Amino acid sequence: MTDITVNSRICGFTHKIHGTKDGKNVKVKIETQCPKVKNISELEVPMMQLFGIKENIVTAKAQEGNCCATCLVPCGVLHVCNLELGLISEKLAKNVGDLSIEFE
Repeated sequence: MTDITVNSRICGFTHKIHGTKDGKNVKVKIETQCPKVKNISELEVPMMQLFGIKENIVTAKAQEGNCCATCLVPCGVLHVCNLELGLISEKLAKNVGDLSIEFE
């Protein structure tokens, strides 16, 4: 199981994303207080629909769920899925620790 936290400080929400590999799919559950992210709080993501931006199931579901264009949660979901499927090194992710956007 992969667990991450997404801190959306601009909108004031913290989201806990949990992913579990199930064959070639990843089952994702999101704990959130955001009403828009709640629309996508349970997803089953097939591996072959993770790649690219335009034809990506996670971004499509975020759009259907009316998530904001700047929402960090879909990116977090993609990271969880890639970690669960072994497409990103777990050791590398833990060594990096976190990702950020810095406003200057």
